[in-house]
Amino acid sequence: MPRTLIGIALVSLVLSGCAGKEAAPAKSGSSESSTSSTAASSTTAATTTTTTASVDSQEPSLVSFSSGALIAQKPQEYNETWSAFRILDEKATTGWATPKGVITPQSIVIALSEKTELNRLEFDTAGIDGEHRGAKDVSVEVSDVSATSGFQKIADVSLQDRADKQSFPVTAAVSGRWVRLNVKNNWGSPDYIELMDFRGYGKQLTHTEFPNASGTYATDFGNFHLKQEGTSVTGCYEYNGGLLTGGIEGRIMKFTWKEDGANKNGPAIMVFDPSGQQMFGLWWFASNTDSTGGNWNGKKISNDIGSCPHWSGSGAEATMQKELEDAGRTRVYGINFDTNSDVIRDESKPTIDKMAAMLKAKPDWKLMIEGHTDSSGGDAQNLPLSQRRADSVKAYLVNAGIAAGRLTTKGLGASQPLAGNETATGRAQNRRVELAKQ
Repeated sequence: MPRTLIGIALVSLVLSGCAGKEAAPAKSGSSESSTSSTAASSTTAATTTTTTASVDSQEPSLVSFSSGALIAQKPQEYNETWSAFRILDEKATTGWATPKGVITPQSIVIALSEKTELNRLEFDTAGIDGEHRGAKDVSVEVSDVSATSGFQKIADVSLQDRADKQSFPVTAAVSGRWVRLNVKNNWGSPDYIELMDFRGYGKQLTHTEFPNASGTYATDFGNFHLKQEGTSVTGCYEYNGGLLTGGIEGRIMKFTWKEDGANKNGPAIMVFDPSGQQMFGLWWFASNTDSTGGNWNGKKISNDIGSCPHWSGSGAEATMQKELEDAGRTRVYGINFDTNSDVIRDESKPTIDKMAAMLKAKPDWKLMIEGHTDSSGGDAQNLPLSQRRADSVKAYLVNAGIAAGRLTTKGLGASQPLAGNETATGRAQNRRVELAKQ
């Protein structure tokens, strides 16, 4: 989203991810280039302090942004690009660094989306920006009281200077809503402490219903007007004709943004804090979804949805209809299934009801329903699963009164990704249903 309001800052974020394999963005004034950081990522270190494990790469990290985790207490940070938030983005090439010369102990508090019990922790340090800057001794604590008190230790770990997927079991079973990392030191550099990624695995113990997110938010890019209907979200933002359409699952909102002009579109993900009053997000250009992404944060200022000059508050049905009329295709988030299931979740049914209403208003339309998955499980699993999911949507529409002859289905599995499948954030963007006019 080329926004002149803060264009310089965002251009730097986008350019940092243009290479096929991202290098950690070099810090201003650093003598090390991003090339040296990339080379360092391949360095093999000794494993004397690391407990190794056979890891399922698709297992969700419950302390990640894509799982709804947010930073509740920041440490000292070098800048926005090297902020603590970056240890939650599941990219080993982005991370957190202290300001230059700050090598004193630092604490990072992470607010989880639900009460959680962790059983394994994982750290990445291969992508650090210079020798001996990697975090070394770290204690990990959990609290179910608040972000500032009630913490109990679950692990003491000693990290290697340059190694990814350093895995450790916890030493105490403690459940809670907040995780605190106490980073005590680095490997001897006088310049920075750096940590690229932190992941935590286990089980969520609660599943809290999230309130409707409709309203107006003041964001980095003007006011953001959001309308939620079931799991569907539509809206606008007050910059360059900005429009959005997507879906919400719990506190996580996935959507597609579009602005006036050629190639000004792409995916975005936002996470709401537990109060529903603030949201924290990342956006990408459709042509560069492997980049680090730009920040897009907002604070709720009204429960009234409001409108933009280019959007009058029309909902999911009108948005789907317009996209099909203009482009012959619409992308639908908000149709949620359990993992490896083709059973539509109850909260998603209002979204499909909007499809049915649209088809009844356009009796001459015939649609192809496409099912898309992420890459978890491989083609042998994903192609038939995506077909069954598309068939489930068709069956629901037929039961709602739409003639079966107007609907065809196709399962495309993971063959048409919108983003990289290397992270849970990317995989979340790839799980979707699309409608195409026939």
